[in-house]
Amino acid sequence: MNDAIPRPQAKNRKALTALLEIRNLTKSYDGQHAVDDVSLTIYKGEIFALLGASGCGKSTLLRMLAGFEQPSAGQIMLDGVDLSQVPPYLRPINMMFQSYALFPHMTVEQNIAFGLKQDKLPKAEIASRVNEMLGLVHMQEFAKRKPHQLSGGQRQRVALARSLAKRPKLLLLDEPMGALDKKLRDRMQLEVVDILERVGVTCVMVTHDQEEAMTMAGRIAIMNRGKFVQIGEPEEIYEHPTTRYSAEFIGSVNVFEGVLKERQEDGLVLYSPGLMHPLKVDADASVVDNVPVHVALRPEKIMLCEEPPANGCNFAVGEVIHIAYLGDLSVYHVRLKSGQMISAQLQNAHRHRKGLPTWGDEVRLCWEVDSCVVLTV
Repeated sequence: MNDAIPRPQAKNRKALTALLEIRNLTKSYDGQHAVDDVSLTIYKGEIFALLGASGCGKSTLLRMLAGFEQPSAGQIMLDGVDLSQVPPYLRPINMMFQSYALFPHMTVEQNIAFGLKQDKLPKAEIASRVNEMLGLVHMQEFAKRKPHQLSGGQRQRVALARSLAKRPKLLLLDEPMGALDKKLRDRMQLEVVDILERVGVTCVMVTHDQEEAMTMAGRIAIMNRGKFVQIGEPEEIYEHPTTRYSAEFIGSVNVFEGVLKERQEDGLVLYSPGLMHPLKVDADASVVDNVPVHVALRPEKIMLCEEPPANGCNFAVGEVIHIAYLGDLSVYHVRLKSGQMISAQLQNAHRHRKGLPTWGDEVRLCWEVDSCVVLTV
């Protein structure tokens, strides 16, 4: 894992300059905290995602950054300047809305030029920036068209170009792919990231879509009930979740309860009533005697095996209840003898699935010690 090539945004983070600092920020409505005392540092050139379910506080936080909501407490520092009391139109921040909010009576180039005209820039400067933005988003040949004459992806590119034309220090994206179908969304995610990285703008995006956050962002903050549950790079959050909430929110996961049974040099052995077999985790896992813990196990870490492992740990037997064929992989839903359900993902490496288990078959499942993650909460 340490040898993996980091994303461009993630390289040498210690040497990067902090652009946005959120300090103990709180927003309350009628005594209820929508955002509850959160702090965060975002670096210049970073693409950062606020990820969470509806009502978690991510959109409220984004609106406070934009200046559309006033904080109940705390500070928003941008390049060393406290923006908490600065009105939206004076902030060096632009926001692209999910609906794109393009003016229907204006052409593409007029939409891009709108903010520049509001700032009373010279005509030559406006024309230069509009041409620059059209080239950046590959929309030169559509400059004279109006929004209703464009596809969804093209409208999104125009909205992005308009947001970047004023050269903001910080760009805010509110559910940027929410209006697109899945195939177009997958393509546009990479295209938008490419544009943002070429410009070098710092970006904070809000999304409820975990795949979108993991594809586009260098770092992610998972939010729940107004607080940050976990902050980290996508791989870190997926492979090393710290809480049950983040483990279950990102991807699919099996969660087992266990109690420490024995400490061995190469790992900790837990008793897990759901598995009916010992569960072995890393020796340095945070486990206290007589205190139950939850252990996360991703479905793709599970293998079919003929016989139990020699140490008798990390092994389960059950009946295949359902198989979901997804093309590149199949998801097996297995009911263990205890009644607990477990999901296992197997790659469909061959066109013909001969020899693989089917509905009603008894299967033996096993996994490695380092596939198990002990959750702290």
